[in-house]
Amino acid sequence: MPLPIDHVTAASVSIPSASYPATTKQAAGHIDGILTDVTSTIFSDKILVTITQGGRLAQWIHVPLEGSNATATDQYLPSATAEDNLLPMAHLTPKTLLGASNSERETIGQLYAAQIASFIANKNPDEKRTVLIGLGLNKAEASREDFYNVVDLVRKCL
Repeated sequence: MPLPIDHVTAASVSIPSASYPATTKQAAGHIDGILTDVTSTIFSDKILVTITQGGRLAQWIHVPLEGSNATATDQYLPSATAEDNLLPMAHLTPKTLLGASNSERETIGQLYAAQIASFIANKNPDEKRTVLIGLGLNKAEASREDFYNVVDLVRKCL
């Protein structure tokens, strides 16, 4: 179970416009002593999530939800428990678009992307938009606690 995040604030900002219907939400918290900002912007064709530390973005990953069919994959697996919902869905295929200067950074980035996309797909099984993740984390590795705290901060934005 993740520990509580220090100094978490969440705000929802809606930008009303008939020609540009995108909803933006933001959250911030200290994770491992580092201020971490999360922003989600929901477009009609994509879901954009950025996770930054120090205001930087160094890696971009996308996870298509439309091409993946959870029911075809999951019908042969035992029924999910609450603990299984913490695991990323096996049928999701994150792909690094930019960044990830080494395999360690690429692996952790794809793990974050798969976890976030799984949360979105579990929240709305009919969701078909592509999820685009922008990462700017100071460290390429994360403890289990830090990983879950980052994902929990993202959940507050979605």
